[in-house]
Amino acid sequence: MNENLFTSFITPMILGLPLATLIVMFPSLLFPTSNRLVNNRFISLQQWMLQLVSKQMMGIHNAKGQTWALMLMSLILFIGSTNLLGLLPHSFTPTTQLSMNLGMAIPLWAGAVVTGFRNKTKASLAHFLPQGTPTPLIPMLVVIETISLFIQPIALAVRLTANITAGHLLIHLIGGATLALMSISTTTALVTFTILVLLTILEFAVAMIQAYVFTLLVSLYLHDNT
Repeated sequence: MNENLFTSFITPMILGLPLATLIVMFPSLLFPTSNRLVNNRFISLQQWMLQLVSKQMMGIHNAKGQTWALMLMSLILFIGSTNLLGLLPHSFTPTTQLSMNLGMAIPLWAGAVVTGFRNKTKASLAHFLPQGTPTPLIPMLVVIETISLFIQPIALAVRLTANITAGHLLIHLIGGATLALMSISTTTALVTFTILVLLTILEFAVAMIQAYVFTLLVSLYLHDNT
């Protein structure tokens, strides 16, 4: 119980070298490509899930937006796999680092915005000033819309970081409470252990949902700009 709550969020080091790069690259090993004529069940399940998500996410896009399909599918696979791997004991979750999430959100958001200004310049500029705005309110609305535009990638990164971090902290706290209560009250320890199991199941769902929400919002930003 004396362990720092945020110890699990510290980047692991070996011989003074950070392992973040290796940890980030590890999920790609979970999605092998098959050269067989008939795929096994694991790869078939992967392909079915990818087709399902891609149909839901890319159905709203035009031809230009659909060119982002590979990037968006890679994004949801990466975030989902790192979130799930972070639930393993003694593991590290890269998506609890705000700097990494900003590193994903800002380039994708910037690419969508630049695409919009390049292909739909008038429509993109029109978002800063809704039609029929009273003249005295024009400067204030332009400032508000500009701020709301630049806050989008920050909201993306903070949402993912906060949800994953909060879940890990709850699991850590309830797990520590369960161990402490085992020597005091077995009945109470069983209750807290049941809550811990249910919370862990919930966190598996949250890990996948947050990957989907992050990618879906990027897809919606792209749809507004293509």
